[in-house]
Amino acid sequence: MSDSNYHTKTDSQSVRKLNFEDEDSPLVIVEQPEPISIDSNDKIHANVEEEVIPKLGIEFETEQDAYDFYNSYARVVGFSIRRSKGHKGDKDGSRKWLDRVFCCSCEGIRGNDKRDDNVKCHRPETRCGCKAEMKISCRYSEKYCVVKFVSEHTHVLASPRKRIFLRSQRSINPAQAVEAELADSSGIAPRASVGLMARRVGGLDNLGFIPEDYNNYLRTRRTEEMKNGDTGGLLEYLQRMQSEDLNFSYAIQVDLDDLITNIFWADGRMKLDYEYFGDVVCFDTTYKKNKEGRPFALFVGVNHHKQTIIFGAALLYDETSETFIWLFDSFQKAMFGKKPQTILTDQDAAMAKALASQWPETHHRLCVWHMYQNAAKNLKEVFGRYNTFAGDFSSCVYDHDYEDDFLDAWDNMLDKYDLKNNSWLQRQFELREKWALVYGRKTFCADMSTTQRSESMNSQIKRYITYNYDLLRFFHHFQRLVDDRRFEELRADFKATQSKPSLEYPIEILKHAASVYTPAVFKLFNRELWLTWDCELHKEGEVGSVQELH
Repeated sequence: MSDSNYHTKTDSQSVRKLNFEDEDSPLVIVEQPEPISIDSNDKIHANVEEEVIPKLGIEFETEQDAYDFYNSYARVVGFSIRRSKGHKGDKDGSRKWLDRVFCCSCEGIRGNDKRDDNVKCHRPETRCGCKAEMKISCRYSEKYCVVKFVSEHTHVLASPRKRIFLRSQRSINPAQAVEAELADSSGIAPRASVGLMARRVGGLDNLGFIPEDYNNYLRTRRTEEMKNGDTGGLLEYLQRMQSEDLNFSYAIQVDLDDLITNIFWADGRMKLDYEYFGDVVCFDTTYKKNKEGRPFALFVGVNHHKQTIIFGAALLYDETSETFIWLFDSFQKAMFGKKPQTILTDQDAAMAKALASQWPETHHRLCVWHMYQNAAKNLKEVFGRYNTFAGDFSSCVYDHDYEDDFLDAWDNMLDKYDLKNNSWLQRQFELREKWALVYGRKTFCADMSTTQRSESMNSQIKRYITYNYDLLRFFHHFQRLVDDRRFEELRADFKATQSKPSLEYPIEILKHAASVYTPAVFKLFNRELWLTWDCELHKEGEVGSVQELH
């Protein structure tokens, strides 16, 4: 570059002198070095407003103000900037920047990296030795003053539509940050959230950031939330929930190394629901929280609208009898000692052992659905060979009102299909009182014979939670599931108070039932009532005024 490209200002605005006078000493004059301006590319500023262009002698209150000014200029011109070298000192008793250089992001040349030999695909070169920069200094002034400005670039500048990709020109403003956090906590995917924000401002190029910035912001925010570690963040969350809900309970079990293994929790609303509807509980551990297979256990039941409700939840380390014993004990303590009358589970031996130990008075029923699943696996050849076997097996499970009839049907099925020596069926027969409906007809099950409600809840969990969530995000999004379930109950309550069932016939018993039952329960009552009328009655005997009908 020739000397003619350097222009030095010598007027009073570009060269400042500071006078230090004292009564006993002569005047001392300290002169600042002359500023430098390099501007050989007039095309750069052809369409740039004059007040946007940096000029020697312009002053700023803070280093950040100078950076923002130069970054605004860079956006108009079409390049990205970064902070470069500078010096700090003890001026005014504080460690502040005495001078600072803001340069083009293409300044310098990438250095050698010892890892380069092991890299198959190298990153593209982004630095090309660009000399554009703006230097500020406060060595000879109370404010930061521009002492050097170079506008010449050695690379292609970005067009207006491409300037959104310049790193220093991208940022998420406070309003966007609030919206991003709200969307993330609501389970809205980043792609959908960014798309909505872009439509609001007229396109992605008007957004002020790119999708990668959005993802990086959320990742940084989650990292900050977990600054105390996965366990520390979880404990803070549980303690905060307990401070907001005095009836919130949680229990934690640790191993010999004081590491958390099992966690159980239930809030005040869960306890209240259990008080009203906790006679029958479904318990299931099918859903796995993460790819390592940590079981996520739910205690669920059914409310007066026939909706599934949650009584408690647990994140477990394994599915051993010791773990289940601890869990059932923790659940009972949280529910003020109340045990369920009936509990439905799958055919898990460790679970059955724990229930027999902790809740021996509770009727333990096995899920019929799991019975069929296990039968399909263990009797695959029988199902494939005989078309009638499925019907006969189902009849043994559902169709008998008396124990003798069930036993006869079971023996006939074994004889018919030559299964008397089948070890799996022998084990199931030993457990018949837990799954055959003939033994459970006098046991209140709230119209539940399977753990299908737990299975249904597991499918819903997958809409809120993925296995790669950390513990804190897992808890946050599980609470969303709980809140949504309670909103559906509120909706059902509203409908029940604002409408009444339509009666096919104005019968007094139906009128009364419609006034005291919820629509869902009334539907069940109405169906049972019609079934009692849809039958033939035969007189078998009469004793005084009492007639025995069949």
